[in-house]
Amino acid sequence: MPLAEVKGCLKAETDTCNITASGPGYAIASFDESHLDSIADRISMSHSIGRYLGEYTPDDISGLADIELPEGTFAIRAKRFEGMMKDVDSQKLIRNAGALLSKHNDVDLKDPDVIVRMQMCDKVHLYIEDKVTEKDLLEKRKVAERPFFSPISIHPKYARALINMAEVKRGQTVLDPFCGTGGIVIEAAEMGMKAVASDFDEDMIIGCQENLDFYGLKMHDFDVIDIGDIAERFPEMDSICTDPPYGRNTKTGGETIAKLYQRAGEVIPKCVKKGHKVGMVLPMPFEVPGMELEYMFKQRVHGTLTRHYHIYQNRSPDLDI
Repeated sequence: MPLAEVKGCLKAETDTCNITASGPGYAIASFDESHLDSIADRISMSHSIGRYLGEYTPDDISGLADIELPEGTFAIRAKRFEGMMKDVDSQKLIRNAGALLSKHNDVDLKDPDVIVRMQMCDKVHLYIEDKVTEKDLLEKRKVAERPFFSPISIHPKYARALINMAEVKRGQTVLDPFCGTGGIVIEAAEMGMKAVASDFDEDMIIGCQENLDFYGLKMHDFDVIDIGDIAERFPEMDSICTDPPYGRNTKTGGETIAKLYQRAGEVIPKCVKKGHKVGMVLPMPFEVPGMELEYMFKQRVHGTLTRHYHIYQNRSPDLDI
């Protein structure tokens, strides 16, 4: 899922991009540096982004001798991805790498001007850290911090990842037709999209608006409306990103979850522009007629719930993409 989010961010924020390599805990991409800030501002599942210095083996990092860091002091921060390279002495590796890089720059472990990240996984990857994900801000927007909330809501980190995987560009319209208390709508508005919300429960719409006001965000459009009527009310959306209700305690107006999902699957393709993408979080794999499933990722929440993150593309027979 983090790699799919990286791909979505790059496609949404850059004119041309290319992922040259990826592996456990990393992706290497080529794009114009002018897009760095905009990508870093919206990505949620990557820890940090920076200029790639190269890949090495623990036994041979001699190529670092040719690397020139930006002016100033530096420090190396190393991390084993999921316990990989357990037999490698990380401190010795850091000292050896530091000795090679310190030919042109001084080391400052406490307050360096430049942080060099060392990712120890399939190989030893090094990069200059330019941007770090603002995880504290995401925590401040999680469900319990909102003035109006329901316990059933995905974390802002995953709401944002869903929007990114759907490749929604800034300024585009994104609809959540099961908006609830507004978790996805909040992230869409904060990311610079035209956030649109609907729900059959008026209290949810009121609460969603209260939450957006709390964070100083603007709702582009909204309505109290049944899922079956959204195509007429909200045609030609750039994307739909939603986390429909599931579980015994959710409100469905007496309708079964299975029937609700069926009706949603019938109407959602009619709301989204051809060639554009839809993100849906559901408790099981789900096919939408007329839409091609591009990704599906599983996230185990607890013993009885596994979230399935679906990314679909709205295709038509006469569209060549």
